[in-house]
Order: sequence, then structure tokens, then C-alpha cells
Amino acid sequence: RGVERAAPFAYHARRPQPDRATSAMDFGIFILANRRDAGDRPAALIADAAEQTRLADSLGFSTAWFAEHHFSNYGLIPSPLTMAAYCAPQTRRIRLASGVVVLPLYAPARLLAEIGLVDAMSGGRLVVGVGSGYQPCEFERFGADLGEAAARSLEMLDILELGLTRESFEYDGAYYKLPPTQINVRPARRPEIWLAGSAPELLRRAAERGYPVMASGRTSGAGALAEARGACARVHALTGRNPDRMDFACLTVAHVCDTRREALEFAENLRYQVRLGVTLRKREETLTDDGLLREAPFPGEPSPEDIAGAMIIGGPERCAERCVDLLRRVRPCHVALYFRVGRVPQARALRSMERFAGEVVPLVEKALGPLSAFEPRAEAA
Repeated sequence: RGVERAAPFAYHARRPQPDRATSAMDFGIFILANRRDAGDRPAALIADAAEQTRLADSLGFSTAWFAEHHFSNYGLIPSPLTMAAYCAPQTRRIRLASGVVVLPLYAPARLLAEIGLVDAMSGGRLVVGVGSGYQPCEFERFGADLGEAAARSLEMLDILELGLTRESFEYDGAYYKLPPTQINVRPARRPEIWLAGSAPELLRRAAERGYPVMASGRTSGAGALAEARGACARVHALTGRNPDRMDFACLTVAHVCDTRREALEFAENLRYQVRLGVTLRKREETLTDDGLLREAPFPGEPSPEDIAGAMIIGGPERCAERCVDLLRRVRPCHVALYFRVGRVPQARALRSMERFAGEVVPLVEKALGPLSAFEPRAEAA
């Protein structure tokens, strides 16, 4: 795949919570594993996801995030922890992260046990990204109530915090009750917990515990992410925490290419991905004859031209400019990047990863200085 053509950029390992203060900003990859075409074999797409992870490891990306989704072609990974375990022996130093575990869909004791096992299998490289979920079709099929998602997630976080810090614990909550319990395979160290989503209850917990928060820019780029950071900062301030000390992470896309046609193709595939997400959130999903979700435009959706203009899409210089703008306006501690969406070919996604590491990151550091010295906690512009 030409990995040797792209020099690895600096790898910034984070320290485990609660003492995780660091001034490093780093880039990771995010894998949803869309299946846009009926002819795409799920097994091949999962193998492609592992190949992306191996390449990201060799290029110096800090983290590989694996999404969790069920019952549709929107995302093919039902268990991000299983995906992390699969990629652990194939990689050396990249952190492997759930992006995210949908907490209300799990039994808490089993989740703790699996976290301990996967952390052991990865040599302590597991990052536990969690969220409360948003897709009604998933909750219905698991017999869960989406209306209880935030409250259940808070109790699940209570149990995770106990189980990851104590040899033995018990819990008596409104939704979950555990007698005195020991987890037989415990992490060698406490894995970092990251939170995704905008539920005020979870944002307050993130502020109180110092958990990083990850937000998605979808198709709107730095502007939407700056607004999301502002919302998180206000919650931090309400809890008495200094919002300038908040760890805020971004989820967005990157596609390094040389032609306008390739840029617009990638943007159209991103719009497809967002369309599916909107229909699933609104409970408006329908299936085509070949079992795929039918895509439908959503109100106010941008054109591929608008998406390409707002996102990290284009030649190396253009992508670097977009990255610099994002880092200056949002001040993230971490940026997770989709490199493959929809029917973007795997070879193009891998080549884009190589070029991002070998061409874009050096231009970003030329403008901002070393990422290892970038201060993510300074107030966003």
C-alpha cells in the first residue's frame, strides 16, 4: 500500500486518568464501517477496518476508534470491544477505543469483565469511550427504553468507576443492583473513560470526573465544533470547573486528494452517511429490496460542494488550512478522523491516511508548531 512513502508523525501517549493532564494534541482514526452497496461483503469491510487500523498504527496516529451500531448497514460493528480485541495482536502501540459503547444496551458486570479482558489482550491500550445512544431501532430490539438512556448511563458510569478502581464493590441503584462483586480479569491500570453525546447529565458527569468529551462536526466543520465546545464549557462552568481546563475532542473527516471530482465524491459519500444517521435518529428508516437503509434528503442538508468547502477535504495545502482553522477555533485535545465513508474505495482511504500523516501534518506543524507543544486547554477563539 506504500506505507513507507509517508513518514510517521509524533505519537503522543496520554497518561491514565485521573492524572491525565497533557499539552499534547493528537490525531486518531474513526471507523464506522458503512455498507453502502448490496454487493459489499461485511467480512471484507471488517477486514478493511483492521487494515486501516494497522496502517494508522504504522503512521503514528494515536488512537483507533470503533463505532457501535446494530441492525442496519449504517455501521457494521456491533461490538467495539470485540473489534479492539481483534486488532490488538495486529498492532503495536496505537490505542484501541470503543467509539462508543452504548451503555444502556449492556449488563454492567459483563461490560466490566469484557473491558478487563480486552485491556489485558491489548497490553493496556484500551480506551473506553461511552455514550447513551440515540437510535430508537437499536433500543427497541434490545428491549431497552430510550427515554431512560441518560439515567441508566449515569448508573452504568457509577458501576464502571467502582469496578475499575476497587477490588470488590457493590451497587444499589434505581436501575441496576449488584451484590458484592469482583471482576476476575482486571485492567492493569484504569483505562481512560471518554464521553460522547450532548445529554446535559452526561456532560455534567464529564465535568465532575475530568472525562474528555467528544463531539461530531457532521458536515459543518469547525463552526459546529466550536459551538459544541462552547456548550460543554458552559456545563463545566456550572459545575464550578474551569472550562479552560476541559478536554474536548472532535470527530470529523479527512480526505487528501488531487482532483475536484475526488473531493466531491468523498463529500457525497459523507452526506449519504449523515442521511442514514438522521433517518435512524428520527425513526424514519425504511429498507430497500436488498436490505439496505433507504437514504433520504434531510431538511437544510448541504450540497457536496458545501461539504467539501467546510471539511478537511482536498489537496494537502487545503487540508492543512482546514486543520489549522479547526485547531485554532476549537482547541481540541484530540481529533478523530473518518478516512472512509460510504463507497469510497479502501485504496483511496489508505492513500489519504498516508498523505495526511506525511504531507498534511507537517504543514499543520509548520503553521502552529509541534503538536506536542499545542495547548488544547487554552480558551477557544
